[in-house]
Formats: sequence, structure tokens, C-alpha cells
Amino acid sequence: MRPERSHVIADGMAGVTRYTLYASRAGQAAETVVLIHGVGMNRSVWAPQVDALTAHFQVLAYDMPGHGESALPSAEPTLAEYAMRLAALLDALKIERAHVVGHSMGALVALEFALTFPDRTSSVAALNAVYDRTPGQRAAVMDRASTLDAGARDAGVDATIARWFGVPVPAHLEASARDLRALLLSVNPEGYARTYRLFASSDAAHVGRLGALAMPELYLTGEFDPNSSPAMSEAMAAASRDGRAEIIGGARHMMNVTDAARVNERLGAFLTQAMRALSTGGRHD
Repeated sequence: MRPERSHVIADGMAGVTRYTLYASRAGQAAETVVLIHGVGMNRSVWAPQVDALTAHFQVLAYDMPGHGESALPSAEPTLAEYAMRLAALLDALKIERAHVVGHSMGALVALEFALTFPDRTSSVAALNAVYDRTPGQRAAVMDRASTLDAGARDAGVDATIARWFGVPVPAHLEASARDLRALLLSVNPEGYARTYRLFASSDAAHVGRLGALAMPELYLTGEFDPNSSPAMSEAMAAASRDGRAEIIGGARHMMNVTDAARVNERLGAFLTQAMRALSTGGRHD
């Protein structure tokens, strides 16, 4: 899942965070898009989006705390801690503002960053986000969280792949399923456990807060993602001042990998529109 066409400006550690910064093919003055992955993944999972987005944007992909080569979060982390890690990374790279895109747990971090640092957020896109789970959904995810421990690296991996891809995995998605399974098996088990427990307990973190966002917002999910459902994205958009929900037909949770072309089309259109609004003075204040 490594990008092939994009030029790497910088690749390394900024404090406790591992990142890669890709140049825009549009030139030096391009705006920055930040990509935040979900639990169990790392920055490599965004390869299809990096290649598409660098046509017009500088792109920053990084390993979330406890994932890839980034340092662990605290023992009982908060969303604010993850948002502060991103702010520190942007400071280190001297990036004042960015469009922030997150997937799943990364969507929670993206929204928290946008709420905490609105002056640094040009737009926010929440892909396959969780929001105000039903009691049944909450019980299921909390049950999965309760079984995690630092010594069970591969616990639940096959069940996760089944949720993401279905059983059996469609033939045209077998390679993607193998890649994502390898990422889940390679993740720091303690980093995974700490982050997943936060993810499991944070679906209500933005309830009643989204109306404070003052920038363009996209809530994008898959038709067949039961845990980050269309109803959740629609509720988030309804609670926002400038949010819209879009649903990708037939897609499941890992749609940025399995349905990359359609995700890139929707995401690219949203970001281009947000960029044009900023350039013409259409930004919300």
C-alpha cells in the first residue's frame, strides 16, 4: 500500500510522532491535508488517498499514538491528548492550517482537533465515524474492548477482518484483506488496547458539540458499515452548521482501501470546494 507517484518532502520523527509529508504536484503554495488512520492501522493505509490528493494538495500522513513507529499514548488517554499530538506535529512542521481527514478512530481525532483548534482547521472530513451508538452497538464494542490485553496481539483479528470484508472475503478484495490483517498483527498490542478502549467509549464525545464547528464538514461512510452507519453520518451532518453526509453504496468499513476510487472522488470534490471557499473569502468565522 505504498504510494508510488508522490514525492516525499520529509519522512521521520517529530518528537514522539512518526510521519511522512508528501509534496503537491500542483506546486509549492498548495494547502495541506492531514490523514489520520483508524485503530490498528498506520499511515501506510492511506496510500490510495495520498496518490490522489497530491494532485492538488500537500499531504501529511502520520502514525497515531501507539501505532506504527509513534510513541504510546498515556495509560488512560483522551481524545484531547490525540488532538494535541497532531497540533504538536503541525507545529514541528511549521504548518499553520490544514484540512483534516480521519477514518474511524481517526475521525474522532479529526473532529476533536477541529473543535479544539478551529483557527487551524480549514475543513474536516470524518470517514466511517462513530456517533451516539445504540445500546446494542455500545455493548458489542465495549465487549470487544474488555477482551483486549497487551499479550493478545492476534486476538480478534480474524473477527475484525470478517466485519470489514464479509465472509468469505470477496475474491477481488483478498489482497487488501491480507494487507490489513498484517497491519493488525504488527501493531503494538498495548498501543492498540489503549486506543481501542478510548474508541469504544468515545461515541458520545461529540454529541451536542458539532454545532460549534465553523468550517466545511463531510461525513462519509459506507452503505454496509453497521458500526459506523449511514444513520450516524446523517445525524452528525444534521447536528452541524455546514456539514453534509454522503453514503458510498455497497461499501463497508475500510472503504478507503476497498473502494478507494469512489472515496477519492468524494473526498477530492469536498476538499477542492473547501479550498475554493477559503480562497474566495467564503470561510466561516
